[in-house]
This record gives sequence, structure tokens and C-alpha cells, in this order.
Amino acid sequence: MKIKGPVRALGAMSGTSLDGIDAAVLVTDGVTITSFGDCDYREYSSRERAVLKAALGRWPGDDLDAAAHVVAKGHDVLLSGFDEIDLIGFHGQTLAHDPGGRGTHQLGDGAALADALGVPVVWDFRTADVRLGGQGAPLAPFYHFALAKWMNATAPLAFLNLGGVGNLTWIDPTRTRPEDDGALLAFDTGPANALLDDAMMTRTGRTRDEGGTLAARGQIDDAIVGAFLEHPYFFKIPPKSLDRDTFAGLAQAVRPLADADAAATLTAATALSVAEGLQHCPSPPATIWVCGGGRHNPTMMQMIDAATGARVRPVEDAGLNGDMLEAQAFAYLAVRVARGLPTSCAGTTGVRAAVSGGTVSTPDRAS
Repeated sequence: MKIKGPVRALGAMSGTSLDGIDAAVLVTDGVTITSFGDCDYREYSSRERAVLKAALGRWPGDDLDAAAHVVAKGHDVLLSGFDEIDLIGFHGQTLAHDPGGRGTHQLGDGAALADALGVPVVWDFRTADVRLGGQGAPLAPFYHFALAKWMNATAPLAFLNLGGVGNLTWIDPTRTRPEDDGALLAFDTGPANALLDDAMMTRTGRTRDEGGTLAARGQIDDAIVGAFLEHPYFFKIPPKSLDRDTFAGLAQAVRPLADADAAATLTAATALSVAEGLQHCPSPPATIWVCGGGRHNPTMMQMIDAATGARVRPVEDAGLNGDMLEAQAFAYLAVRVARGLPTSCAGTTGVRAAVSGGTVSTPDRAS
């Protein structure tokens, strides 16, 4: 499809924390951010969350009918509430991620969504990157670069997304384009909320450690955290990416601990993995801008601040919506795909050449 000038793009993101679907409108031409539009959220029910969790680790060809129904229904209901949309960026639900092996699998049918909503849909963002030798993740860094320009940043900065998995984007805002050499370095840092949320559900029946209050009362098991930091992942040079269950051993290790101590230990593991990640950055970022659910956890934020020694701030301090940054990112990437612009490069995923990854599905007007 041809795009001239800014359009109203709607991005949808359902992350590995399995909490629900974020949707946000962004007005952009795929290079410059013109304005931020309305947004909404649909929480998964406990039954829906259980269905999706049971499907984690599965690949195309497995029995995924129940999970596919949850993803399709949730997106249909949420996205149909938006008006005057030119283009949709549909991420789908990541079930498995094995770059260099079986590839990457995001559950969801973008063509069916386009027919249901009557709007062109860009989807399957990660496959092309993986086929060209990239990690297929993280994909938000090109949007982070655009945000740095929108913020009029002049010194290196970083965005840290604390979703199910943590990922960091280091940015040199003096570069012209995100694919320019030295403009970006991005990689997954380690677990963020996924293991902590799983532990809270199992132990307390709650979906999260609300406000970090449980972790704040606990004692960190330094031996467990020390063993965690010996994982081979931390010795890999970025770009690099993780599956949600890469650190299943950490979840096992904290099982004998009391609830508060387990929460404190898992939270500390997140903070220290971020500190490890910063060692790979070309220069220290002036500020680490935090988005994702983890920024609502004061204990996690305080631990990251202490571990990194950096200026750690929620993105709201820059006038942004930290709950919707990932959804906005896929709105932005959708426009780039439609225009044939790159969505990843060597500095973000390790892909051999800058690539525009995604499939554009237009509505079947006869359906």
C-alpha cells in the first residue's frame, strides 16, 4: 500500500507476561512522530491466561485452536473500538522463540483480523529478521530512536522495557537514521515480570507483586542470584534475545524460599541483569527511561537504580505513556513496513542487513 505523509496507525501488543492486550494509536509517517492518539487495554481473564500459558512453547502444527481463539477474540473486541484507522500493526502472541533453531512463533492471523475489521493489517514482524540470521527481537528499538528524536535528546540515552522479559535499547540520538552504524544497540537483559508474576500467582493467587510490597519485606538469597548471573546468556555479546522460559532454573531455585524472600530474589535478579546489560553499552546512558509493567513496582525500580548507578526514570517523566509504548511501537513499525523502510538492523537484532520485516494483509472485500 502507498503511504504519503502521516497516517493514523493502531498498534496492538500482547506480551509474554500474558496479562492482556494493549492497543494505541500513533500518527506517523514511519519516520517522525506527529502525535499520540487514544489507547485502550483488554485484560485477559484467568481462564484465557491459563489457555495461553498452556500453549507456551508450542509451534505451528501443534494443537493451538483454543489459544488461537483467545488471541483472535481478544483483538477483535479491543481493536473494533477504534475509529478512523488507516493501518493496524498486529504483533500477535509469542508462544516460542528460538532464533538459530526453529525460529520464532507469534500466534495470530493478521489476514483474518484485516477481514474482520476492514482495515489493512501488518503482522508477522519477526520471521524475516530471523530468516536473515537475526534474533527477531527486540523490535521496539527503531521506535525508541524516533522517541529520542521527539524528545530532542542530544546525549546517549536508553529505554528499558520491563515486560515479561526485560529489554534495553541504547541510543545515540545524534545519528540520522536508526539503521546508521552506532545509532542503536538493543538486546534482552533477562527476566523482568514473567517469573515474578508466575510465582505470585502460584503462591498467592495474585497476578503480580502489587507495588513491590512483598519483595520489599523479603531477604535476597545472594547465592541464588549469584548462580543466576553465571548463566551462559550473560556472557554472550549483544544483540541477543531470550525466550520467556530461558531462566526456568531461577524459578526452580526460589521454590524453597518463603514468599517474600522469593519475590525479593526474583526482583533482584531482574535488577542485576539490567546492570550486567549496561556493561555492553558503548557509553553510559544519561538516563534510563523505563516502560512496561515493571515501572509500577517501586521495589524493582529502586533495585535497578541501586544496581546500575544510573538515572532511572519512568517514561511518564518525559511525557510518554509507559503502558502503551510497545503497542505504539508496532503502530510505528506497521507504517515502516507499508513504506518498505527497515524495522531492524545489525545493532538491534544482529541481522546481516537492515530488513523490513512484516506481512501486509488487506481486507477481502468479498468476505
